Amino acid sequence: MVDALEPQLESMIGGKPDGRPWQAYRKLLRDAGLRPTRPRMALGWMLFSKGNRHVTAEMLYEEAIEAKIPVSLATVYNTLNQFTEAGLLRQIGVDGARAYFDTNPSEHHHFFIQGDDELLDIPMSEPVLDRAPEPPEGYEIARIDVVVRLRRKQI
Repeated sequence: MVDALEPQLESMIGGKPDGRPWQAYRKLLRDAGLRPTRPRMALGWMLFSKGNRHVTAEMLYEEAIEAKIPVSLATVYNTLNQFTEAGLLRQIGVDGARAYFDTNPSEHHHFFIQGDDELLDIPMSEPVLDRAPEPPEGYEIARIDVVVRLRRKQI
């Protein structure tokens, strides 16, 4: 059974999975134009079976090692970038050295909790910008990412 994975898979593959999660992942990858290799299937399972989440390559690599999945950190980075290019993930930059990957690729913004290094979704029902800026001549806006940095209140 796909239980916790089912709602996310339904939205990503455009219908109900047939009860075989590996088949659903194979279809998800093929529909995104990606070959369903073992590392992609395993990392996809780890990413999407836990609902909407934000991970770094290092976090996913540690999860893979703990689950005894034989992948290198380079494979994790490559897979995350391929999933992002295919539209399965959304990359969120929080500083020059770290990027998070969001399993919810829809348009939304984020809170970043400094000190905890955690991203939280800002619901789209909460407007962050009144309007988008006018792009320079010859350009169009591809995407707007807003990351609101939070810190714990000092008592």
